[in-house]
Amino acid sequence: MTAAVALTVAVTITLVFDFTNGFHDSANSVAALVATRAATPGAALLLAAVCHVAGPLLAGTTVADTVGGVVRLPAADVLPAVGAAVTAGIAWNLLTWWRGLPSSSSHALVGGLVGACFVSTGLAGIRWGGVDGFHVAGVLGVLVGLALSPVLGAGLGAAADRLARRALRRARRRADVALRRAEWVSAGALAFSHGANDAQKSMGVITLLLVATGHLGAFAVPLWVKLAAAAALTLGTASGGWRVVKTVGRGIYRMRPVDGLASQGSSAAVILAAAAAGAPVSTTHVVAASVVGAGASRHAHHVRWAVVGEICSAWLVTLPACAVLGAAALPLWRWFA
Repeated sequence: MTAAVALTVAVTITLVFDFTNGFHDSANSVAALVATRAATPGAALLLAAVCHVAGPLLAGTTVADTVGGVVRLPAADVLPAVGAAVTAGIAWNLLTWWRGLPSSSSHALVGGLVGACFVSTGLAGIRWGGVDGFHVAGVLGVLVGLALSPVLGAGLGAAADRLARRALRRARRRADVALRRAEWVSAGALAFSHGANDAQKSMGVITLLLVATGHLGAFAVPLWVKLAAAAALTLGTASGGWRVVKTVGRGIYRMRPVDGLASQGSSAAVILAAAAAGAPVSTTHVVAASVVGAGASRHAHHVRWAVVGEICSAWLVTLPACAVLGAAALPLWRWFA
């Protein structure tokens, strides 16, 4: 197979991963909005789709730079390794979507890259990195962001929910109307942050492919890559992920408008801060954690902890499972490319 065809297939399958990320993670942006009846599913998805496009176009490429620097491979090994990693991510996204579990596409992609790179060149090809000031780099930097972001999401969600309920303790039921309108703003901000963070992961992978194959002289994300990644994520979002919406919006606990506003606003703040630091965090982790924090701040027994435990189990298993899937898919991609 010619190098041009192999590159085209690898870029296409990366955009397919972005699509699965969109329909899998559409629950992140719309679950609270739909669960609290602030918007119909169609209107919520339209809002999310528009903001998802704006995110990667306006928020820079810091996250893409981090993802593109997770592994260091000889040029000839980049395409098979990236193809294997993205294949692992797609498989995991489909499996967890079918189960209705809000798992992490970030974990899946990084795990697939590490597994494929380990089989290809050993530990020497993995850039471990860390935290440098306000910015992260390499696998360890990614893991720090993935570990801290849910904690911050839960803490901010709990604090925001308490403050909102205290401010509204004497408000009448008509306040729910204003809260539902405010949810549109917080949901839009959350969708923007989701696009700013998640679309950049695919942007980084495609740019890595273009540099390795000689189509780019330096790691700089072209405009067409930004547009393609945003479009794929948006199409995936428009397809919806209603199995996951039910888990996040209703499975953890029964949300009210004030809870939706608090969890969405907290999640958007954490994810935008992570994007500025170049940390490809899991939008799913942050949103689910903020929902748990908001629910637990009211009454801990309102939270369905069995569902939370199942979600956490999926989070812990994702990275090692995708590393194994990425390693297993590498021989196929070597043969193909």
